[in-house]
Amino acid sequence: MNRTGPRRSTPTDEDATAPVELPHVLVTVAADGTLTATVDGAPFASQDGSAWTRATFGPLMDAITKDRTIAVRVEVRENDGSVFTDILRTRRPRRAVAPSETPVPETRRSRHARRVPRLAEVTAGGFVPGEDVAGATIVSHTDSTGTGEARALIDLDDLPDASICEVILFGRISGTLAVRRLS
Repeated sequence: MNRTGPRRSTPTDEDATAPVELPHVLVTVAADGTLTATVDGAPFASQDGSAWTRATFGPLMDAITKDRTIAVRVEVRENDGSVFTDILRTRRPRRAVAPSETPVPETRRSRHARRVPRLAEVTAGGFVPGEDVAGATIVSHTDSTGTGEARALIDLDDLPDASICEVILFGRISGTLAVRRLS
């Protein structure tokens, strides 16, 4: 009598031990703040032919990752010799919903889903260029620009009473704290 269980399909040993390879992005920062980017050793130039700068680091990463549809390993080499590395993961894809043949009665949730957000801008200075800046009560996160400025868009419909609300921008590296009233 055969006492072995059914054979299950498993990946080969070669597949199980093969490393995952991500595209390698190397960004070199010049003394004047311009950036040179390569992807797996191939130069990555801007579409309009202008130079990449610290202020355009976000659009550079969006262009390389195709709006975060592919994960990449990023290495930034500063002109002072310091090196930073990170992995930019993909965003979860949003599924497109096909329109229904039969009309569905409107609900509170569906009204909320199609509403246009009312936004307020909050700005402050004194942040370290490129640092992660939190908008309290952790309503949003943003990055500071190359000049140390930060900008956050706040959806006023998410706040209890926007006329008396204050927003805090907190620099996670510099510890810079800015409190601004929305009114």
